[in-house]
This record gives sequence, C-alpha cells and structure tokens, in this order.
Amino acid sequence: MKRKLEISELIFKIISYTLLTMFALCCLYPFIYAISAAISGEHAVEYSEIILLPDWKTLQFDAFGEMFGNNMFWNSYSNTLFLTLYGTIWSMVTSILGAYALSKKRLLFRKFFNFFLVFTMWFSAGIVPQYLNYIATGKIFEGFGITDDKWLVVIAMGMQAMNIILLRNAFEGVPSEIEEAAIVDGATETQVLTKVYLPMSKSTIATVALFFAISRWNGYFWAKQMISNSNEHPLQVFLRLRLDQYTDPEFLTGWNKVYAPDSVIYALIVCSIIPILIIYPFIQKYFAKGVNVGGVKE
Repeated sequence: MKRKLEISELIFKIISYTLLTMFALCCLYPFIYAISAAISGEHAVEYSEIILLPDWKTLQFDAFGEMFGNNMFWNSYSNTLFLTLYGTIWSMVTSILGAYALSKKRLLFRKFFNFFLVFTMWFSAGIVPQYLNYIATGKIFEGFGITDDKWLVVIAMGMQAMNIILLRNAFEGVPSEIEEAAIVDGATETQVLTKVYLPMSKSTIATVALFFAISRWNGYFWAKQMISNSNEHPLQVFLRLRLDQYTDPEFLTGWNKVYAPDSVIYALIVCSIIPILIIYPFIQKYFAKGVNVGGVKE
C-alpha cells in the first residue's frame, strides 16, 4: 500500500519536477533551433523569424545537401572519428594502468605519486608550457612519423588527472579478499587487473570512457594548434573554418541561394552532435553509478 504524500512533500515534488522540466527544455531548445534554422529558407533565418519551429513555407534541405556534398566535411568527420576512437582507447589504457598502480598500497612512494597527480589539478603550467610539451612529444616520435599528425594529438593528450582519480577510487573499492583469492588460484598481475578489477568497475570505466570520448569529439584548440595540414583537421576545426568563411563579406558577395549561409553552419552543428546523442543513451545507466563509485572514497 502506497503511503499518502504529505502537503510539504507534494509541493516539493511539484516544484522539483517543474524546475527539472524547465531545465530540460532550456537544454533542448538550442538543438531544436539549430535544426529549424538549418532547414528554413534564407529570409526566415536572415531576419530572425525563427523562434523554435522552422518556417514551413520555405522549408528546404539544400543546406544539408551542400554540406554532404563537401568532401572536406567527410574527411574532417573521419578525422574526428579517428581521434575519438583511438584517443579514447589510448587514454583508457594509460589511465587504467596508472590508476591500478596508484590503488596499490604496496606501491613505493604511493602517497607522493597521488599527491603529484592531484597537484596537477590545482596548479597548471599554462598553455605555452603545455604547447612546448606537446611539441617535445612530437619530436620524440619523429622517427615513427608522428609529427603534425592526428597521432600526435592522440598520444600527447593521453591522460587527465580527474579521470585517473575516478578509476583509482573505483579500484580501491574492490575487496582485497577477491584479489587475494585470485592470486592464490595462480592469477598473474595482468589477470587480476583484467579478470577482477575491470569487470567489477564497469560503471566507472564506462563513465570515464564517455568523458574521454566527448573530450576528443569536441576537441578544437589543441587539434588546431598541433595539426597544420587541413586534410588532418577534425570536425570542430572544420566547423570553425566554415564559420569564418560563411561570415566573410567577400565570400557572401552575390549570394543568391534559397538557404542562408548560417543554415550550413547549423546543419554542420546538428551533424556534429548526433553521434554523441546516439551513444549516450546506451551508457547513461552507468553514468551516475560510475561517478558515485569513483568519486567517493570510503
């Protein structure tokens, strides 16, 4: 039998659900507006006649057609997929190994390494030293042909202190008795990690992988600074270059198409968001649990 809610509880729930609904609508509005602006005619976009829904009288999909017909768009999309896939894999491997080592009390100078890791979150050297560090990383891998290349971005940006801490705390939450039992059964250190710690930390691993994937997918600044070859640029850099192009008065001279220049930009924004929207629902169930398990140390 369900308990009848008190007046105070009912009011609290009504206010909470109302605020959450309003917040959700505020988050959803920019995406709907971007779609509407991408498929509306030039006049409606240029004169700001779109508030939420598209202008049905001037409905067109030519902006998407122009974007899909641009080879540089598909090239940049493949570069972003490359950076996201291999960048996430590389970051997860290095972060898991680092977090596993830091979770062991038998590690020499463990407190120092943990403090040093947290220290990098408090104090940052700045953009210029970080850039010089990335350049130095590229020189180390010159013999492998990894200079001014997508691989340089993948390798140089392999770790984030916060994500390592989340994984470390999750590993520390694994009962030591299970590890001892595995060792007694003859498991090696690698088997303990892959057969015990990883399966028991799936929620945190999925959450951290999502953090890395979003970071790589949305990466702009360092990809722009470290990759000068336009054929290697990811989607976000391509978006910025197109934004500069479609706001250039010289480029817009004599524009007589049925769609506005901004419609192409909005179409590109929509396409850059869709993959994350598709992936997120499948790992959403791990998100809250992963952050709680990895973020709270008992």
